[in-house]
Amino acid sequence: MNQLDALRQYTTVVADTGDFHQLAQFQPQDATTNPSLILKAVQKPEYAPLLRATVAQYGARGLDEVMDRLLVRFGCEILKLIPGRVSTEVDARLSFDTEATLSRAERLIELYQAAGVHTERVLIKIASTWEGIEAARRLEQRGIHTNLTLLFSFAQAVACGQAKVKLISPFVGRIYDWYKKQAGSSWDEAAMAGANDPGVRSVRAIYEHYKHFGIATEVMGASFRNTGQILALAGCDLLTIAPELLAQLESGAAPVEPALDAQAARSLQLEPVQYDEAGFRFALNEDAMATEKLAEGIRAFAADTRKLEALMQAAQ
Repeated sequence: MNQLDALRQYTTVVADTGDFHQLAQFQPQDATTNPSLILKAVQKPEYAPLLRATVAQYGARGLDEVMDRLLVRFGCEILKLIPGRVSTEVDARLSFDTEATLSRAERLIELYQAAGVHTERVLIKIASTWEGIEAARRLEQRGIHTNLTLLFSFAQAVACGQAKVKLISPFVGRIYDWYKKQAGSSWDEAAMAGANDPGVRSVRAIYEHYKHFGIATEVMGASFRNTGQILALAGCDLLTIAPELLAQLESGAAPVEPALDAQAARSLQLEPVQYDEAGFRFALNEDAMATEKLAEGIRAFAADTRKLEALMQAAQ
């Protein structure tokens, strides 16, 4: 049995890609997209017609609507190839605007419904800012499920649990990147691998907190740099993995053991944690890594959204 099949015994495998032609090969349960992945896809010859067709049909409607329709077109194509859910992201430029996030999320869901897709098959991706988490709380109350992304800190995860969001995506690789950069020449790759990886440790703490306190929010590790990080989180609810790393797991033969255990988490001695808005903002501010990575992630997604808009304008 290869490592990918072995991993599936403990964890739901999700594909992290906008390149839906790759999906059939790996047979993931779910798939996640983001503006950067969609931008990457539409620049390939096989996906350019999707962009052109969407612009031709809706180009007169305003860039924000054309964008949402393009994202939903990709989502619908992905859903033809997987049994589960697709994650579609709200414009990152709305990350600090609860009301605007709500209205864009509702439009995305309406577009999916108009295409015959059931709400249960879509997760609306929203950045884990205080405003984003508040929007997600209200969407969940309306039966629209959310995936809180750009999540780097325990405080963000706690607030998401309180908001009863469906799923969170803690970013393993970007946490690892930050600590490695901070350490510079003193970084010891071997000593900081596997269970000692700072990104892996972050997800483990969140997972154990959720399982210990019976929080229903699903934990989906994301943003991996290597298969070692993935295998160190075997047993996590879900893991979303880029096609290159899925291929490496498929060709790997070393045994895979569960690393996270919900039952074991329930017997840990953990203190309950809760945040109001001021407490959340201070806790996030105290975490330099999470503060920097959240801001950087929003900037990068916003930049790629602008590039996508430029491609749309060029296609008109």
